[in-house]
Amino acid sequence: MIRRSIILVAGCVLGGSLVVAQTTDKQQEIQSHSRQAQHYLQEKRPDLAIGEFKAILAIDSGDLDARGNVGVLEYFQGQYAEAAADLRSALENKPELWKLRALLGMSEKRIGKNKEAQADLEKAFPQLQEQKLRVQTGLELIEVDYGLNDLGKAAEIVNVLRQLEPTNVDILYAAHRIYSELSDETMLSLAMVAPDSARMHQLMAHELARQAKDDAAIENYRIALKIDPRRADIHYELAEMLNTQSSPAAKAEAEKEYQAALASDPFDEKSESRLGQIALRRSDLKSAIACYSQALRMQPNDADANLGMAKALMSMHQPQEAKPYLERAAQLEPFDPATHYRLGVLYRELGQKEDSQRELAEFEKLKKMKTRLSEIYQQMRLQPGKQEEADSEVPN
Repeated sequence: MIRRSIILVAGCVLGGSLVVAQTTDKQQEIQSHSRQAQHYLQEKRPDLAIGEFKAILAIDSGDLDARGNVGVLEYFQGQYAEAAADLRSALENKPELWKLRALLGMSEKRIGKNKEAQADLEKAFPQLQEQKLRVQTGLELIEVDYGLNDLGKAAEIVNVLRQLEPTNVDILYAAHRIYSELSDETMLSLAMVAPDSARMHQLMAHELARQAKDDAAIENYRIALKIDPRRADIHYELAEMLNTQSSPAAKAEAEKEYQAALASDPFDEKSESRLGQIALRRSDLKSAIACYSQALRMQPNDADANLGMAKALMSMHQPQEAKPYLERAAQLEPFDPATHYRLGVLYRELGQKEDSQRELAEFEKLKKMKTRLSEIYQQMRLQPGKQEEADSEVPN
């Protein structure tokens, strides 16, 4: 695999100048070495090809193609110090050779010149057109940024790479590592700057909730609201925690907290949607539809509000009216098995047999995936997040 990459990169470095007919003995000798080098590359013998390119440099030390190819071959043979010197020399005359710039940065990284590596990789990364090389360069740059404790820059590159290849496991791992480090760093900074602030207690509540320490998380949210009772987002987050509890008292307190969030921020469509969910749970369909309608006016792309509106309309035996909301919810949250199950049931009710079968098959697939994710979360001793109340309505 590596040797194939050598041929590809070397081919990009070599230009048409090597096939120009020349009459002098020196140029004929250069052409002979060049042809032999290409022959060795085709035979996957870079160790011999490099000798031919070096022979060209012995004749003409300013030959850009030979210098670049030597640098490329040295890199893939693990001769990083030599590769860095030759690649840098080639780039002095032609700095826009971005593939060589990327390899120079990778070579510098491997010989401990991280500052130089960072500068060269940063220059090359946005200019590279081949996705495979761009991804590799980005991952190398992230490692350099991480080593230099420049997490902000690393996060920027991670965001670009996730858009390029959202399912690449190396990119996802790098993203998790960088985001986790940033989270720890900002937590420490907040603890030093404002240890007794509402935001600090809110952050502590986040961490405790992730560890499934619900009571401690709820207590920290309450402390935060005593310090700053006008924070709509804290009211909402406390309500979310309370809403997952089984006791009627917690459910009642959650409703009051959603209302408090709306009192502080009338445009808090998440709280509006949750009040619709509570009304639906009480079978107060008129209030539920009013809340969901208001939430969707504020944010038409809220998956929960679309799903809630569909459920309310289906409870009123209006499947045709519910259909666009449920389809929209499935588009916005394609990995929610409960939504696909309901959509399958709705299609069956409307006589759309093939659509129903497709959605129910997707439900089964996602249910298995969700079960596996729950097992992973349990192994990590993390809370997998709030389950939709409606999950109990679908078969196990």
